Amino acid sequence: MDEPVKAGRQFQKLVEILDVLRGDRGCPWDREQDEKSICDYFLEEVYETVEAVYEDNPKALSEELGDVLMEVVFLARICKEKGQFTVSESLETINQKMIRRHPHVFITGEDKTSQRIVDEWQRQKKEEKNRESFFEGFVKSSPALLEAFQIGRQASTIGFNWNQPLDALQKVKEEISELEKALKDEKNGEIRPEIGDILFSMAHVSRLLGINPEIALKGANRKFIDRFKSVEQRLKEKGKSIQQASLEEMDKIWEEIKKEE
Repeated sequence: MDEPVKAGRQFQKLVEILDVLRGDRGCPWDREQDEKSICDYFLEEVYETVEAVYEDNPKALSEELGDVLMEVVFLARICKEKGQFTVSESLETINQKMIRRHPHVFITGEDKTSQRIVDEWQRQKKEEKNRESFFEGFVKSSPALLEAFQIGRQASTIGFNWNQPLDALQKVKEEISELEKALKDEKNGEIRPEIGDILFSMAHVSRLLGINPEIALKGANRKFIDRFKSVEQRLKEKGKSIQQASLEEMDKIWEEIKKEE
């Protein structure tokens, strides 16, 4: 059996499972959920999927992708109950959009560069949605660092961009100098905006290097937690708790762990 046929049948089965779970004799918990409560689980599953990708864990990725699809079908089922749309209508919309926005593949067969494809995608998207600004319709609920990354990417499609990462990094240094000045001059009202400017500029450096800053920061967070756990373990081996250790002692162990890595 061809993979598209198998996938279609499994997707249909998932739709049917959600129909049962949300039905009159379904699961009480599933029947209590609404679109807002499911969004929390949806975001959680998306982040777990991204983590599986960056951990290079195909088994976990396969499972997490299934979880994401389940949340998609769950949301679509709720919208169907409200008479808004069905999952098949949602699929039809994306299928039409993918064909419409890839005329060089499905219609003309014209050879185009990746940059030209991205530029035309953005132009067509703006026309289809009848937007007056490139930034109209931006998702306000996105994490701030990810939003900064997306803003830079959007602006770059019309040439509003640095030429290279080092140019953007120079801007970061300028913003750090402004923060240092605000701290020295005790201008408390300027500190928060300056920190925001540093993070915003750093997101542009990441973008120019082809790195999503949200994912990079996630990795740094995870690295910190793993190292801190190692510090706790080594102190425990010495018969100490983390609360009993001095800052100097913790810092020494931390540097030892860094060197070992």
